[in-house]
Amino acid sequence: MTISTSTSTRKAFGESDLSVYPINLGGNVFGWTADEETSFAILDGYTAAGGNFIDTSDNYPSWVPGNVGGESETIIGNWMAARGNRAETVIGTKVSRHPQFQGLAPDNIRKAADASLVRLQSDYIDVYYAHFDDETVPVEEFVGALSGLVDAGKVRYIAISNFSPERIEEWYRVTAENGFHRPVALQPHYNLVEREYEKTLAPIATRENLAVVPYFALAAGFLTGKYRDGATVDSQRAEGAAKYLDDRGRRVLTALDAVAEAHSASATSVSLAWLAAQPTVAAPIASARNVEQLPDLIAAAELTLSDAELASLTEASA
Repeated sequence: MTISTSTSTRKAFGESDLSVYPINLGGNVFGWTADEETSFAILDGYTAAGGNFIDTSDNYPSWVPGNVGGESETIIGNWMAARGNRAETVIGTKVSRHPQFQGLAPDNIRKAADASLVRLQSDYIDVYYAHFDDETVPVEEFVGALSGLVDAGKVRYIAISNFSPERIEEWYRVTAENGFHRPVALQPHYNLVEREYEKTLAPIATRENLAVVPYFALAAGFLTGKYRDGATVDSQRAEGAAKYLDDRGRRVLTALDAVAEAHSASATSVSLAWLAAQPTVAAPIASARNVEQLPDLIAAAELTLSDAELASLTEASA
């Protein structure tokens, strides 16, 4: 595997002082489809190429039989300890879905953060997301608890994932009224075939200068181009990807093929490059379950699409 090395592609991250690689390496596969040895190899390859931004959650991957949640954080923590590179690595993790730490009650947030810090073998979390909303807890209580973690030095920046526009607006109102630390990032479901974000959340992200970090950036693998009529793919994500194979999905694949051919690139790289080029987007999240999948992610960070190519993809997915 040959991967070029570059730090010139780092991007500003909202209102923070962080500078991140334009592809956020997904850690959901660590402890699931990638064991610790494979995960270390993926992380080594990503950072060797200039990558510095890793996404995880305290519940990844609790859905695997025998897991308890936090296995991904543990692997990342072991890797950073072995490599001695904590200061050079930007870690985003999340709270509210660990089996032992469900929801956003203030005491739960504080305990979950401490547990994540132990697993990560770190004194601080760079970006701490409220993973899912918890309407049983008043907004001022959980935002206050998250802001308190920043005051305590345990979290550098707080962020939002999977909240409705209305609840995000309330988050900002409460923040302004109480002088809490402002969120710097938003993690929505957004990709070339899932574009509801553009209507519902993009206006808020633009107004508040949020760094947008889309998850499911490859639509459960559909935007890799592997899932086509008559194709059989052995993957955990096959069922999720198959739902996109309709007339619109076929138009998108045709447009992806044309742009990919022009750049001698993969559909994966082109899909991620389209997303990275969208207004407000700082770094799409993409995971690799082996090192062979990594070069396509790295290539996306270096791939610049023309205005005409971006428009052709946007129109095909409309």
